[in-house]
Amino acid sequence: MEDKKYVLAVPNFSDGRRKDVVEKIADVVRNVEGVTLVSVEPEHDFNRTVVTLIGEPKPLKEALLNMAGKSYELINMEEQKGTHPRIGAQDTIPLFPFKNITLDECKEVAEEIGEELFNRYEVPVYFSGVNAKTEDKKALAFIRKGQYEGLKDLLKDKSHPDYEKRKPDLSVDGKLCDKRGATIVSADMEGLTAYNVFLATEDVQIAKKIAKGVRGPSGGFSTVRAVGIKFPEREGVVVSMNMFDCENTPLYRTFSFVKQEAARYGVAVTGSELVGPVKLEYLLNSLEYFLGLENLNRQQILETHLMK
Repeated sequence: MEDKKYVLAVPNFSDGRRKDVVEKIADVVRNVEGVTLVSVEPEHDFNRTVVTLIGEPKPLKEALLNMAGKSYELINMEEQKGTHPRIGAQDTIPLFPFKNITLDECKEVAEEIGEELFNRYEVPVYFSGVNAKTEDKKALAFIRKGQYEGLKDLLKDKSHPDYEKRKPDLSVDGKLCDKRGATIVSADMEGLTAYNVFLATEDVQIAKKIAKGVRGPSGGFSTVRAVGIKFPEREGVVVSMNMFDCENTPLYRTFSFVKQEAARYGVAVTGSELVGPVKLEYLLNSLEYFLGLENLNRQQILETHLMK
């Protein structure tokens, strides 16, 4: 009997404040045969929700298409506001190989999803990651530059010097949809790990300075993107990171860096937080580091025997 193939998907849609909307969108992918809903993580300040799904390619593809349809129905980008970069109601649909499946196979599924999103909903689509049609579009930051508002204005002017390289890969007229915006579809080998470190200060400028030091484009870790923000619902400020390679840039390294930089300003780190699921290995390498463990055998962890 051939082993089943499984894809990891971590889509996000642009609403994290209206509980009824979040639930209605998440309900579309609940209890779908062949698909497991791992987590739904609404983020109030960002005003987005990150969903984690594992599934067989065919049912997962249909679940993601239906989820996007519900996002387009319930979210209006002309009204949506939030602190996280975004260009669409169903902002991203990233796919990653999870088990018994190759990156090339995930790339093919992502291509099919992008084509079907456009055919079914006429929503503009950008392909990113290994599906990117240009080198620039491999990076989400390039596609999202200016966010929904700035990108929408730019694409209204076909004479703009950046129009050709910024326009959607699939669209009716080369513009963003007013209500739905656009959706970014991608496949990649490794997904991001969302990680927050909390600081005992109300000075968000300190968090922003540390974030600038930790993120790759401004001289920090090449596989880390970071912002310094204030979460209204809790005390202190936060350095919020998207980490794209926790194997080579472990969680403990960024945590230690933030803690060291915060000490410069006389500020304590009060804790940290993972947003959404994380690979066990990324926790174990931090455990090994902080405890100074030598020769930790993964078979010593009882739960790993259940995973088989």
